[in-house]
Amino acid sequence: MKFVDEADIEVHAGNGGAGCVSFLREKYRPFGGPAGGNGGNGGSVIILADSALSTLQDFKFQPIQRAPNGEPGRGKEQHGKAGEDRTIRVPVGTRIFDRETGELLADLAADGASTIVAQGGRGGRGNATFKSSTNQSPRYAQPGTPGEERQVHLELRLLADVGLVGFPNAGKSTFISRISAARPRIADFPFTTLVPNLGVVRLSDVESFVVADVPGLIEGAHEGQGLGHRFLRHISRTAILVHLLDAGGLSGRSPLQDYDIINRELARFDPELAKKPQIVIANKIDLFADRAELAPLTRAFAERGIDLHAVSAATGEGMRDAVNVIAAALRERRANAQSPTDIEDEL
Repeated sequence: MKFVDEADIEVHAGNGGAGCVSFLREKYRPFGGPAGGNGGNGGSVIILADSALSTLQDFKFQPIQRAPNGEPGRGKEQHGKAGEDRTIRVPVGTRIFDRETGELLADLAADGASTIVAQGGRGGRGNATFKSSTNQSPRYAQPGTPGEERQVHLELRLLADVGLVGFPNAGKSTFISRISAARPRIADFPFTTLVPNLGVVRLSDVESFVVADVPGLIEGAHEGQGLGHRFLRHISRTAILVHLLDAGGLSGRSPLQDYDIINRELARFDPELAKKPQIVIANKIDLFADRAELAPLTRAFAERGIDLHAVSAATGEGMRDAVNVIAAALRERRANAQSPTDIEDEL
């Protein structure tokens, strides 16, 4: 199935049914009486987050979503049937915007979360409801009100604990395939990853975390170069970032310079994203004849107060230690998020 993370749709709620004007004449009611029933309410359009879904592809082929109208009222005080609500299922992590105003209508970040994006119209009252001591034969009823219509923009943000960033060919796809069951495309040329990949890292039967690998960034991504910033929103919900550097030297670039360029691009996309805790990992150390050649790079990062972790995603060297470092950072982050101080700050 093709990965689609944005879609524009039209939603049309059902109109309310019209009330009925009717009079009932029976043998023992020579003067009859008003007996028009009420119209039914129109169905609403509801968007529901479903963890079984992972893409917005369906909406590329079904851009218009309608809820049925309410039925009109009938004689003998029979009320019209209400239109059924139209429930649209989307992946967990979908954000819903009003296309005309840009307003964020809902952020469905949990399985089962839902929101009404178009309210159904109300059914009109029949003439039986208007009967009173001073108006015993009302000859009017209310029409139903129209249902809401709205242009909606859907934007999917994947839910992951760890975001994997770095230049193209830094080895991100190999890294995620080594630590999880994810099997992204791997090749020896830039931009082999064209869509985000998710991988679940299982530490034990009761502990795991999710890693999101996004297509590589390059300098000028904020101006649309390469794949631009298109997929960075998928790591905006992550707790920490893993910054993967190509330490092998095949790119001809300085890992320290790559680190600065990527962080500038993150800051230009979202300053809060650039502030997330980062674990910096130097990949491709299998290309070094002597591991001592890493010492200058390790010192350069240490002078900035950054611990550099060396791995080879291709051979697996250092990968277990790197996973343990990531897991420890996640545990600390989660513990801090649940501390009483943070809870008081949120309140």
